[in-house]
Amino acid sequence: MQSILVLGGGKIGAVVAELLAHAQTAGRPDYRVTLADRSADALAGAPRHAQIDTLVLDVTDARALDAALAGRYAVLSALPYMLTVRVAEAARRSGCHYLDLTEDVAATRRIREIADGAERAFIPQCGLAPGFISIVAADLARRFDTLDAVRMRVGALPTFPSNSLNYNLTWSTEGVINEYCEPCEAIVDGKRVMVPALEEREEFSLDGVLYEAFNTSGGLGTLCETLEGKVRSLNYRTIRYPGHAAVMKTLLHDLKLKDRRELFKDILENALPATMQDVVIVFVVAAGMRADEHGQRRYLQDSVVRKVYSRSLHGTTHSAIQITTASALCAMLDLLREGVLPRRGFVKQEDVALDSFLANRFGAAYADEAPPLRLVA
Repeated sequence: MQSILVLGGGKIGAVVAELLAHAQTAGRPDYRVTLADRSADALAGAPRHAQIDTLVLDVTDARALDAALAGRYAVLSALPYMLTVRVAEAARRSGCHYLDLTEDVAATRRIREIADGAERAFIPQCGLAPGFISIVAADLARRFDTLDAVRMRVGALPTFPSNSLNYNLTWSTEGVINEYCEPCEAIVDGKRVMVPALEEREEFSLDGVLYEAFNTSGGLGTLCETLEGKVRSLNYRTIRYPGHAAVMKTLLHDLKLKDRRELFKDILENALPATMQDVVIVFVVAAGMRADEHGQRRYLQDSVVRKVYSRSLHGTTHSAIQITTASALCAMLDLLREGVLPRRGFVKQEDVALDSFLANRFGAAYADEAPPLRLVA
């Protein structure tokens, strides 16, 4: 049984702890989880389970963080992106594996530096996007002899939008603001470039519903580096209902809330209700040259589409973004424990085979017509 420290007792961290606590092999628990947060009030709402302990911990206190990491198999960070680097540094000092959910490009670059020469694995960006989306895109890319274009679209949306933003809070407010403000990586005409967030808006229909998509930061993970020189066009865009991008551009740019992010966070969290009735959409398309079923070389396209809805796990209703994000992080930990992933150094999401991920008991949350998670191996 592995000892795991989960940092962050919020919307995602609590579900991560719950999923790991229920994981068993041959009737025996696989993980002992300590869920840590600086807020005792947050921990008061933590899942109740024999395999879950709680700990009040401020990660800005280096000594306390090092003490909490001592003897752990791994630390899983579900903290805001601005705290991830200090956790990675502590993991390196303590000699435990490190996994996180960050979408921040600068933080990931620093974590890669920390991982250089490490005897344990450092696996950032283990959520939905970046995370699962990178695994899907890399799998599609490998199907072509010559790759031309990869388009990655992901959205976490309210099932029943009811305001002018057509949006409800389903995830980290800091994370949403960050991805709407920071520059975005892409490959355009074979060259790696930076493009502005909230731009290059497009519309598309899926199952009869109209959506918009636009540039946001961080969703590509390390794919730009991996596919540079191998693809003509690569981009990532966030899916929303039509009209969302225009309102956000007004707020962030015209009203200059981009420069007052704490104020913008406070406005959003006091004006937009959270919801458990949401849907996560994954839409990835790749095109290139390969032989068809008759052996004739042709320009072909493959796509992967997933819709995941909120549902009940272990008697508690969880949102789709909670299920997909927490399940992806738990799957990566599981694959690390099983030896499917490298156990030292920096590990990219696209290093994981899609089949291996979907076959995992946690990764199965993303399978077509995904059944309720079955966590007993």
